[in-house]
Amino acid sequence: MTGGWAERYEPVIGLEIHVQLSTRTKMFCGCELSFGDEPNVHTCPICLAHPGTLPVTNEQAVRYALQIALALGCEIAPRSIFHRKNYFYPDNPKAYQISQYDIPLATGGRLGDVRIHRVHLEEDAAKLVHVSQSGRIHGSGASLVDFNRGGTPLVEIVSEPDLRDPAAAREWSQLLRTTIKQLGVSDVNMEEGSLRVDANVSLRPIGSDELGTKAELKNMNSFRFLERGIAAELDRQAALLDAGEPVEQETLHFDPRTGELTPLRSKEYAHDYRYFPEPDLVPLAPTEAMLAEAREALPELPAARRDRYVDELGLEHKQATQLAFDAELGAYFEAAVAATEDVAPRVIANWVTGELVARLRDADTGDAGPAESRVGPEALAKLAGMVEAKQVSTGAGRRVLATLVAEGGDPADIVEREGLGQLDDSGELEALVARAIESDPEAAARVRDGNAKAIGPLVGFVMRETKGRADGGEVTRLIREQLSSGSA
Repeated sequence: MTGGWAERYEPVIGLEIHVQLSTRTKMFCGCELSFGDEPNVHTCPICLAHPGTLPVTNEQAVRYALQIALALGCEIAPRSIFHRKNYFYPDNPKAYQISQYDIPLATGGRLGDVRIHRVHLEEDAAKLVHVSQSGRIHGSGASLVDFNRGGTPLVEIVSEPDLRDPAAAREWSQLLRTTIKQLGVSDVNMEEGSLRVDANVSLRPIGSDELGTKAELKNMNSFRFLERGIAAELDRQAALLDAGEPVEQETLHFDPRTGELTPLRSKEYAHDYRYFPEPDLVPLAPTEAMLAEAREALPELPAARRDRYVDELGLEHKQATQLAFDAELGAYFEAAVAATEDVAPRVIANWVTGELVARLRDADTGDAGPAESRVGPEALAKLAGMVEAKQVSTGAGRRVLATLVAEGGDPADIVEREGLGQLDDSGELEALVARAIESDPEAAARVRDGNAKAIGPLVGFVMRETKGRADGGEVTRLIREQLSSGSA
């Protein structure tokens, strides 16, 4: 929650998500889909809206849309129809977009705590490229149109206004992205535009059930910008309401560089688009065979995977959520668990989500995750097993992990090469503990007086002397034993 208005107003946030489907061809013609090709090389009379051409629905797009709808728990309409959404803009050669309106493919459903209003199919618009007079992109001057993207199959997912703060909107969008990615129907790459998120944002007085006037934030291209944009819009609306001014229904652009919101146009209503049924396309009526095939194609979804990690593997809820909602991290974790029978899954999870992720971040490996690192899941499982078996101390295990991140290799070889095996000479360890107490009598006195935190410097002395080879728990036990017995 942002600003000082949180005690007076409640945010109401709904999201509209556009997902480009990974079909081979476009929604209503046979042109191949592409990203990054030369402009206007994947076009035909249909997607360029030449007179007399007729669209044909892409069956694979329908099958992918059914998978998305079923994964979200939606009710599939026995019969849905396409509509023409009329508007004039350079990226739309027909002057209308083929979409779905009052009879969409699916309705209802839920993902996490957010209800799904509808899921429907439509086609994407072309891409506008703004060119300055000097030829530089994004300057003032002409606008060019690349029709390669025009006609790309889209699924639009519209949530109910169930979200109540910007962070929740970001987290739910990430959950939706992970869910769709695991279906394999889209790469949901925000940078390339295959996942685009719009947010409908409004405020209402605390305790009110009425919805306030909403503004729409368009096409935010990262989850972080989505959260920032919503927060900025909530602050803007709160300032207007506090000043006694109305909030206008409009479409806004959020500039992540400056944090500013600028109006694009007044927010349209449905009647502005003059929807009417598309006369050139037959209704969609999924057969039982198509529905059965879509259900069978569903993988284990993130929410179900999280529950399995908690119920069957004993992971904590937060840790299970992290692994389940990050598909690559979860796959690495499961491979590490499968590589050993001697280490509990929760221990493996601690190493993956805690030690390994932190080490990779500190090593500045960019966006590369564990799967792309030099640390194989088998090596991580072996290292965790060595620490659990007290062959290596936790501190020494971290040093081994750092070497694995930098060089790869076998944990046992690293331990032998660098002399990191656990110190198991009890006499030597007891002598080092006595030296630690002797070297810091002030800390020893505080521990005797009941100050538990004062034991840190004593433990640190022993760990430095042993270069992390001693077991911290055993060192702590010996310090307390010697202090209580008065032997030091």
